[in-house]
Amino acid sequence: MCRAVLQEHHGQEGHDVFKDSLLRYLGYSNEVGEAFRPMVHSRFVTASYAVAGAYVLADTADKVNVALNNERIPKQARNHHALERGLDTLIWQGLASVVIPGATINRIVWATGKLPLPPKAKSVVPTAVGLASIPLIIYPIDLVVHHALDRTSRPVLRSMTRAKFPSDAGLSKGGHQ
Repeated sequence: MCRAVLQEHHGQEGHDVFKDSLLRYLGYSNEVGEAFRPMVHSRFVTASYAVAGAYVLADTADKVNVALNNERIPKQARNHHALERGLDTLIWQGLASVVIPGATINRIVWATGKLPLPPKAKSVVPTAVGLASIPLIIYPIDLVVHHALDRTSRPVLRSMTRAKFPSDAGLSKGGHQ
């Protein structure tokens, strides 16, 4: 249901390989790394953040490229539109795919590890709870980030484009897509 709300709210069109394919799961790699933190070396967790960060940067580059090549936008406005789309994607993905879910799973795993568990379960149970929590937190976090950005950074980003190209300001409605 949350995914339907997001799609309805943001008017997504067409196929987005970063959202509509298995590639999307790379954005969740840091949550998996955080869930496994009690069982693996910290380098594994760091590497999981590197994978998630690469996903965010690749999605951002894709959105910039699409905006730069969008012939529906007047040529003189494309750079500004691309900057707006790129910054919006970078902020949204950074918060919704890396920072907030990573911190959330980290705290869930930490809190579960504080439970009075048998020694053999001290790493397995927190990891299992962390992994089980991932699908439960994703869409609520996405919704919160969408609503927060709709009220903070997106109006600022839109005003940048609107100030330079007032007649083209409506092109970037909808936020992260």
